[in-house]
Amino acid sequence: MLKVNFDTFLDFLQTKTPPLIGVDISSSSVKLVELSTAPNNTGYIVERYAIEALPKDAVSDGNINNLDALAETLQRAWKRMGTKIKNVSVALPAAAVITKKILLPADMREEDLEFLVESEANQYIPFALDEVNLDFQVLGSSAGNAAEVEVLLAASRKANVEDRVAAAQAAGLKVVVVDVEPYAAETAFSQIRAQLPDSAEDKCVALIDIGATVMNVNVLRNGQSIYTRDQQIGGEQLTQQIQALFGLSAEQAESGKRNGGLPDNYETDVLSPFRENLVMEIARALQFFFTSSQYNEVDYIVLAGGCAVLPGLDDAVATRTQVSTMVANPFALMALSGKIKPRQLQTDAPALIVACGLAMRRFDLS
Repeated sequence: MLKVNFDTFLDFLQTKTPPLIGVDISSSSVKLVELSTAPNNTGYIVERYAIEALPKDAVSDGNINNLDALAETLQRAWKRMGTKIKNVSVALPAAAVITKKILLPADMREEDLEFLVESEANQYIPFALDEVNLDFQVLGSSAGNAAEVEVLLAASRKANVEDRVAAAQAAGLKVVVVDVEPYAAETAFSQIRAQLPDSAEDKCVALIDIGATVMNVNVLRNGQSIYTRDQQIGGEQLTQQIQALFGLSAEQAESGKRNGGLPDNYETDVLSPFRENLVMEIARALQFFFTSSQYNEVDYIVLAGGCAVLPGLDDAVATRTQVSTMVANPFALMALSGKIKPRQLQTDAPALIVACGLAMRRFDLS
């Protein structure tokens, strides 16, 4: 596999790195995962993980608004993990990255290919090249012409990368890989796919990641993404509804949502309507997939993100869509270190899929 990196940090194509921690920076929290390998590379071991809430609006829409707050939160989470590893991998949201598949002549020298990719990039990137981090990967021979290769080009404005690097540095950490969130989720999806019958071979699997403000729908077939879409709905809407109805602060509402203790009418007046709306949005998202692709069904739905563990959501999705639905746990087939509480990890696992995929960047078990 050919890999050329034009700049230091946009490096989603590297497959093996020094020991590192996967760090997922979302709008509501930072999530850290550390993995190791079992003897003889027979699988992964979950060594440590941490989830630390971010101050409100420190990060929004993938943009870092308060670098100091993010750095402090990262540092707290890292200290709570009790690890010595300071190398980290982070990810950019899909909206911050321009990706394009292009066709180039096969059998070119590495230096010539790098030059040609940079020339081609000018056509697809609406910024000066000195303002972006650029990377590419040769995917393989073109299906229609053996004399050409298919190349995946990716670029992001340097500010998107530099803010994450600066926050990590301020927390005493070193960024060694910058990935893209959907690619990191796809990496972790390999662990979920193995839990499905026949590893879901030749089946369409809808990985639906419901975060604080955005629901990402990624339909995969044989481990490769064939469709992706973002919709503006997430757990923050539920938190705001709890605040409004019960007169709570954002912190109190979030705690009640996660840990219980809300008034008796929470289920009927808040949770049930929100859950129904979320199910309807998932069904709509699948209809968008059907109308914009050659497929007219999905075989499995996998729910990820913090909202995936909402009581009854998986059953409600399965009932509405008539599709087998499960809650994501990328750690289900992994061994756990003595530092991990299995029941708590089961609860937290759906929200850790991106961090898990980033932590897996250390390894190449093939």
